[in-house]
Amino acid sequence: MNPTLDRFIPALVFVALLAAWEGGVWLAALPPYVLPAPGLIGRTLVADWVLLSASLWVTLRITALALALATGIGVALAILFAQWRWLERSFFPVAVILQVTPIIAIAPLLLVYLDPGPAVLACAFLVAFFPILSNTALGLASADQNLRDLFQLYGASRWQEMALLRLPSALPFALGGLRIAGGLALIGAIAAEIAAGAAGQGAGLAYRIVEAGYRLNIPRMFAALVLISVAGVIIFLALEALSRLLLRRWREAGRAS
Repeated sequence: MNPTLDRFIPALVFVALLAAWEGGVWLAALPPYVLPAPGLIGRTLVADWVLLSASLWVTLRITALALALATGIGVALAILFAQWRWLERSFFPVAVILQVTPIIAIAPLLLVYLDPGPAVLACAFLVAFFPILSNTALGLASADQNLRDLFQLYGASRWQEMALLRLPSALPFALGGLRIAGGLALIGAIAAEIAAGAAGQGAGLAYRIVEAGYRLNIPRMFAALVLISVAGVIIFLALEALSRLLLRRWREAGRAS
């Protein structure tokens, strides 16, 4: 098959699915409150853009802040765990417990003690934190033992070994955790916003979905869902591009040395 045509196959399949959806709704004469057609969803997205874009900005801001906090704290804790094993044995199980506890069960509890904004931020942080911590810790522990012995032979301190050897070696692992955490931060924010929306609070896209559901405004629900999906794809592509850029420089630095 023509390689150029291969590139367009996913887009063609997507367009065909949308056309089938549009045609199926028209043939079955389904009302919008049962299943809106893609065309109606697009028109709703345009008509409600001011409201939905403001909610999108709220969700993206919380997701970005949660991801930044998870990255900073996760990497810092992974470094401390690598330096002092007793610290890892003491606190790593706590991180595991937070990770395996469903965030949808934690969100209503956080809403009892925090305002909606901080509660959503805390939920997004919790689900994004563990992949960065665990992957970075794995990377720090995977540094070449022969190189570590060489550093010790030349009298390097533990922090010099960390900065010059173990952290550079852990970069691919940390970036892998960051790519996973990006999507999870958005999922955590959405889950918390749904809980906040059920309580009549919130301002993000998931809150708009809950609000539209109460009003049986199904086209707006689908429009908000489209924006959430687009936001997730953008986050993934941005982190993927960042990883490729940093890893390319990492490999070039390795070849130069």
